[in-house]
Amino acid sequence: MADKQQKRWRKILYEDQSVPDNYVDSSFLDELQKNLHTRKYDYWTVCEQSGEVTQQISSLGLFVVAYVYMENGWLSPHTLFTITTTLTCIGYLLKMYIEHYYQDTTSNRTFLDDIKTALVFAGFSYGLSPVLVSLTETISTDTIYAMTTMMLLGNLVFHHYGANAALVSEALSLNAGLFASVCLASRLHTTWHSFSTVTFSIEIFGLWPMLRRNLRKHIPQTQRWLTFLLMIITSMLLWTFSTVAAIFYIILFLFITFICPAWLVSLQPLKNNIHGPWDEAVIEEKKVS
Repeated sequence: MADKQQKRWRKILYEDQSVPDNYVDSSFLDELQKNLHTRKYDYWTVCEQSGEVTQQISSLGLFVVAYVYMENGWLSPHTLFTITTTLTCIGYLLKMYIEHYYQDTTSNRTFLDDIKTALVFAGFSYGLSPVLVSLTETISTDTIYAMTTMMLLGNLVFHHYGANAALVSEALSLNAGLFASVCLASRLHTTWHSFSTVTFSIEIFGLWPMLRRNLRKHIPQTQRWLTFLLMIITSMLLWTFSTVAAIFYIILFLFITFICPAWLVSLQPLKNNIHGPWDEAVIEEKKVS
């Protein structure tokens, strides 16, 4: 009997140890570890990285500004198309230069492939523009604006900010932005208005994020300047027709850029994750060289 009491308990199930299956001894908590994978954040680094979010918000603001300007007759669709196409060509040349200079071979597309894709998108957009003008005639303007707001929020939520998360979906984000542009294009006056709006949405929701990712990857120093440049341009353009919208945008920018990082850093000491023998086993595959 004394031998059984002195016999040391082992954490196994294939042997009868005269104890219940859920029994643990006093050494169970010896393997307890706290905050094993806690990440320490630097405030100014987080502020700079928050620019990914504010840059996308600024892009949405510029898209809305372009629609309001065309709706009020302050901007012609031909002017918008010329400006955005010129900026797109400059951005494409900058992307090609960056990939050549840093020898980035992740993309297998050629210049001819990109020209073909651009022509296909432009052709379909121009061909469908007469349909878009009258697509939502039977739907009220308030409903169109509500749908546009929801789609722009969807574009913002599902956008790829550099983190691999389950919520991220570049295709869904782009489609939401295109759907919003179709909704707004149906409320404009002519075929050229619709064509310019859809083309601008492809450039600002599809091509512009790609260029920003290239800049962040190869020239990260440009991010802080790009963030504040977009903020200044967007707030100035919003101020021209809505002081309330401009002030709201500036407050939102300051909140995301400075308040949210401070909130994150201040909450890190309160983090309390525990790890121990109760965790599920994780199989790690070793790479064979």
